[in-house]
Amino acid sequence: NGITNSRDKLRAIQILSRHDIGMPKTAFVRNRQDVLPAIDRVGGAPVVIKLLEGTQGINVILAPDRKVAEAIIETLHNTNQNVLIQEFIAEAHGVDTRLFVLHGRVLAAMSRRAAPGDFRSNVHQGGVAELYQAQQDEIQLALKAVALTGLDVAGVDIIQSHTGPM
Repeated sequence: NGITNSRDKLRAIQILSRHDIGMPKTAFVRNRQDVLPAIDRVGGAPVVIKLLEGTQGINVILAPDRKVAEAIIETLHNTNQNVLIQEFIAEAHGVDTRLFVLHGRVLAAMSRRAAPGDFRSNVHQGGVAELYQAQQDEIQLALKAVALTGLDVAGVDIIQSHTGPM
């Protein structure tokens, strides 16, 4: 169950948001007429568009404005893909942290920085990683997220926003 919960982005967001885990504002869109209202619900463009499944930063797109977002989502819907629209956390400047959790303990953490010109910090997308000393609020967030999704082993990505870690 834990793997199923964590691999499906919509399911993971539903689980975490029910338990006050900080998350970027997110909307699920299935129909074209829902796209523009969904962009407004997450705070307007730019927005991050994600397919429901994917890892390593693949299938994650930054749409700089409403028209581009609408065109991208229309294209994805034409290939029978459902998408999530997320608030873009600009203040993170392409930096996040990944905490590695094993059986209720954070074993290690790394900071990841996006490659120049990209917003995705994934190493597979050219991001650079370095050892990181996790802060207590990040550790608490990671442990709670892992417990809620039902995993024993996980990497938890955390992004810093104006409202704290998400």
